[in-house]
Formats: sequence, C-alpha cells, structure tokens
Amino acid sequence: MAIVDKHNTLNSLDARENVILELGCGKRKRQPHWIGIDALDYQGVDIVGDVYDVLAAFPDGSVHAVHSFHFFEHVADLPRLLDELARVIKPGGMLHVVVPHFSNPYYYSDYTHRNPFGLYSFSYLSEDALLRRKVPIYRDALHFRLMDAQLHFKSSPPFYFRHGIKRLFGFLFNLNRYMREFYEENLCYFFPCYEIAFTLKRK
Repeated sequence: MAIVDKHNTLNSLDARENVILELGCGKRKRQPHWIGIDALDYQGVDIVGDVYDVLAAFPDGSVHAVHSFHFFEHVADLPRLLDELARVIKPGGMLHVVVPHFSNPYYYSDYTHRNPFGLYSFSYLSEDALLRRKVPIYRDALHFRLMDAQLHFKSSPPFYFRHGIKRLFGFLFNLNRYMREFYEENLCYFFPCYEIAFTLKRK
C-alpha cells in the first residue's frame, strides 16, 4: 500500500524539535503538533497508509514519542509493530498505548478487534519490573521497559451516573500494584474495566 504524505512531513523531520506520532489518529489528533497516522484519509491525518509502511519511512531513532488510543487492538502482528516502533523511537523515548480492557463489554462488538489486552499483555513483550506476577518471555530481545499500567473505568455518554460510580472503582483499583493485580484476577467480570493505559520506555 502506497503512503500519502499530505503535508510533506517526512521531508521536514529535521526541522522539528520533537517528533511525536499518533498512530490510528482517526478524525482528530489529540494534539495539533503531533504527526497523525491512519489508514483512512481523514482531515486530521498527516500521513495516510498502512502503519508498517508509514513507520518504515521514518529513519532509525527519529521519533521522540508515540501515542496510540484504541489502535493496537486492531493490529494483527503486535510483536512486529513493537519491533518497528523500537527502531524509530530514540533511546529513552516513550510509548503510550491506550486499549480496551478484555472485560470491556463492548470489546467483542467490534469485528475489527483482533487482540484483547489485560494488565500483563505488555509484560510478554517488554522488561517488566512493575507487576509482581511474572509471565514467560517468548522473544530474544526486549526493546522496551514497562513503566506504568493504569486501569480506566468509565461509561460512554449518556450514562453519566454510571460513569461517576466507575470513576470511584478506578480510584480504588489503581491505588497500588497489588490492587490492580487483585482486581484483574478476582473482580474484572464483576466490575468490567473500560480500558487500560500502558506507558513504556525505549531502552
């Protein structure tokens, strides 16, 4: 798939003080100075194309940070995406990923969703000194370090009362690592979580 660089962004990377990408930005970017990447040509998208093709056009270590909101669950090959992000993100750069939690009742309604995510999903793909439960590693090289994983509890409009109650759940279950791990093991199907936010650092 050919990429479309709508604003000649790739040729002006050297002129940018900080290169920050938003993968799967959709119809609007969270911040106007971020570089929006999406497979669909919405108005707010700066580079249109398949995520692997677009990232391949960035030089090694040229990106300071990457943000993604409800995009990673659509990706078929997550290890491949992490490898490509590790190539373009400079050492010490940050990766911020927000995805639906596997207990989200709306997750399975979207037929384009490919990957469910839980608290330990990135523990298989990065160095994890954050969570107490340890999981097996199936990769030779780990390019990222897991820095944080926060559970988000909320309801979509117009369910404002439920939203307020769920925010209280979020405060309780995010008090510390123990409460997050206790929640996912024992309570996630009683009190479904809407999404989970991961922060990773390029080693």
